[in-house]
Amino acid sequence: MANAFQEAMSGPGLNRIWGQLSTALKRGEIALALGVICILVVLILPMPAWLLDISLALSITISVLVLMTSLFISKPLDFSSFPTVLLIATILRLSLNLASTRLILSHGHEGTAAAGHVIEAFGNFVMSGNFVIGVIVFAILVLVNFIVITKGSGRIAEVSARFSLDAMPGKQMAIDADLSAGLIDEAEARLRRKTLEDESGFFGAMDGAAKFVRGDAVAGLIITFINVIGGMIIGVGQEGLSFTEAAHSYTILTVGDGLVTQIPAIIISTGAGLLVSKAGISGTTDKALFAQLGGYPAALGLVSFLMGAMALLPGIPTIPFLALSGAAGTGAWMLTRKLALAKSQAAVKQKEEAAAPTEETIQQTLQIDTVRLELGYGLLSLIGTERGQKLTDQIKALRRQVAREMGFVLPAVRIQDNLQLPANTYIVRIKEIEAGRGDLRPNMILVMDPRGEKITIAGEETVEPTFGLPAMWIDPAMREEAMFRGYTVVDPATVVTTHLTEVVKDNMAELMSYAETQKLVEDLGKEHQKLIGDLIPAQISMSGIQRVLQNLLAERISIRDLPAILEGVSEACGYTRNVNQITEHVRARLSRQISDSVADAEGVIQLVALSPEWEQAFAESLRGDGDDKQLAMPPTKLQQFINAVRQQFERHAMRGETPVLLTSPGIRPFVRSIVERFRPVTVVMSQNEIYARARIKTVGQI
Repeated sequence: MANAFQEAMSGPGLNRIWGQLSTALKRGEIALALGVICILVVLILPMPAWLLDISLALSITISVLVLMTSLFISKPLDFSSFPTVLLIATILRLSLNLASTRLILSHGHEGTAAAGHVIEAFGNFVMSGNFVIGVIVFAILVLVNFIVITKGSGRIAEVSARFSLDAMPGKQMAIDADLSAGLIDEAEARLRRKTLEDESGFFGAMDGAAKFVRGDAVAGLIITFINVIGGMIIGVGQEGLSFTEAAHSYTILTVGDGLVTQIPAIIISTGAGLLVSKAGISGTTDKALFAQLGGYPAALGLVSFLMGAMALLPGIPTIPFLALSGAAGTGAWMLTRKLALAKSQAAVKQKEEAAAPTEETIQQTLQIDTVRLELGYGLLSLIGTERGQKLTDQIKALRRQVAREMGFVLPAVRIQDNLQLPANTYIVRIKEIEAGRGDLRPNMILVMDPRGEKITIAGEETVEPTFGLPAMWIDPAMREEAMFRGYTVVDPATVVTTHLTEVVKDNMAELMSYAETQKLVEDLGKEHQKLIGDLIPAQISMSGIQRVLQNLLAERISIRDLPAILEGVSEACGYTRNVNQITEHVRARLSRQISDSVADAEGVIQLVALSPEWEQAFAESLRGDGDDKQLAMPPTKLQQFINAVRQQFERHAMRGETPVLLTSPGIRPFVRSIVERFRPVTVVMSQNEIYARARIKTVGQI
């Protein structure tokens, strides 16, 4: 065995052992494990004075490194290993305390260098030859660490941990909401959840780690008391020293030992306080503090004034307070100039950005104006003066009128100038497509004869752009004369508003989008939510509701009574899924409303009935079964029907009558599809849509 041991410790064997040891130390987890084991070994085995000096220097270095790291990190989670570092540093200090206590009690009678030169230097430097001063300084350091820094840091960590845990469900829901809305992707959501979990775990660990420092301070007090009492007993009773010699030697050693361990403890406690108190600060500590403390020149100016006033008080040293007053005043002046310069630069930059032409993004280019009114440059006065204010007010009133009459919320109307138009021309566009145009005279008024006779007042003849009626532009000074003759007098802004109203009513079905439909349904009261829940999407989709509303609006039927419409849809869905048949059922459900809208001033509905021959002709021309019926009438027959309808309704129009075309329910949609192509203003109704108590009068037959 001896030969084997000698061979192992020979040159090649020793090199192999050192190689394996160096390889193991290169692995971080093994090196850390060996370091912790060495710390624990110190608790058992004695340590020489020179090794204690090196270890104490290492403890101070680690504490300063922890403090600097706490100052320079941007957020607390950047130093998430702090609780572990705090535990290791605390164990290291306690083990060194025990090692120094062993040296003090065993060799303290030999002199102040018995526990190493670091402890001796700290004791002599602080005590300055008076052990009472040393004891008082040591006691103050322990109280500052134990009562002020450690207790405050522990309280901040405790509150932060509690608030972090309480806020976790809300933050988790916010992350899920952002993910559902598409604001973040799955990877970003996982990263945020991981950060949230790490933050909660970190503050929880910091709450417990603060107890390490508090326990270290208590242990330091007890160890110091033991060293002083035990050293005095050993020095006087066993080593034969006098009381004065024992007090001098053991007090220097004990106070030095306490200082050399409490100073690193205070440094690490300060680092812990900076770390946990930085929860709401972003960036390094110096930038955050200086930016916030130095961001208010008025505060610095007030400080300068108060320091200057204190310098004038009797008995107060003038120079220090005047110097501080001057420094604060200078800082306030420089900061004021800096803020003023930054503000002027920001204003210049903003002005340059406003002056620079902004390039439209692709998304902006793809956006479509739902309703747009384009004006020639000669009509810009309509929106730039008090008269223009009247135009915008009338358009606002138009939106309220459409909502009140039709139950349809008109999208915002965009008013835009168009230099490519003739000076006095305007265009109404629906989804970027021209839907109407007209010519105005902005400084004149428009007059029309409601009787259809020729206008005898001097002016410029024209055609009213909305209904195509003959009209004339006259001077505003002739308004009273025109009204006296019974003419209808309209200003240019009203002409535009009237034309816009008719264009909107003609295109309401196209303007009723899916989003508008969903908003109307969602805005219904709570008492209708049960109906909505049973109807959508079990019986019909939101798109189906949109189609029904579009069909109603296409014939200018108000959808304001939306609950009744939804009830009719629910009833019709019991026997059909065809949107047109559902619409016909809803029309029958709205018979009272429809009948009231087509009645004349006396409350009578004038009817032009479809003859039985035409009823039979239409019924025989229907092809298909069930929901797939289509009209297949010969073109010559269709032309005969069109001529008959046109002649009949033009004859009534000449008498000032606007009758309704009455058909049977089965063919009404097909008759309407033909009539709307040449007489869109003619109302086509079925017998089911005539209210039971309505007054009717048949004025003709086709």
